[in-house]
Amino acid sequence: MITLYHRPRTRSTRFIVLLEELAAPYTIRIVSTRQGDGGGAPDPANPHPHGKVPAISDDGVIVFESPAIALYLTDRFPENRLGPPVADPQRGPYLSWLSYYSAVLEPAFMCKFMNIEVPRVSAGWAGLDEVMAVILARLERGPYLLGENYTALDVLYGSMFALFGKSELLPKSPLIAAYVQRFTERPAFARALARDAG
Repeated sequence: MITLYHRPRTRSTRFIVLLEELAAPYTIRIVSTRQGDGGGAPDPANPHPHGKVPAISDDGVIVFESPAIALYLTDRFPENRLGPPVADPQRGPYLSWLSYYSAVLEPAFMCKFMNIEVPRVSAGWAGLDEVMAVILARLERGPYLLGENYTALDVLYGSMFALFGKSELLPKSPLIAAYVQRFTERPAFARALARDAG
């Protein structure tokens, strides 16, 4: 049984979507976290080392950080093929886009959100406009990041774009709008929203 450590209306909601897509047995444990204004406190019941969400426990096996959780769950519950298996030619692109999400997209997005110039201390950092150009080029190849196959990647990216797509942070794009619509129209998304508050 998977336990999802969750705070409603946060990034952990995407893992209710993924668990629903996987038809995995799970329970939700709502925890408190620090707030954006500095208030609140981490919940001692939350196994994430910084008291953030998401985190999961699989009968005592703790996994935290979104790409790691997505990889763990899609390997653990392979039946719905939301993550390519090791021998699949799509496995390399899948791993690359999982890593790109946290190593490239999120830092670029946070720099834009906080109005901070992208640090040029490393060639690995890129501005959000440059990053979104790469993602848009990828989405031009097919409806999802791996082409025709909907995967956990689309839960990560789709949930972020659904959350911030109407803001000034992301470029206005018919590709992104259609991508978000495909994500939010899936039955698992509606089921997840119904369970979001626990």
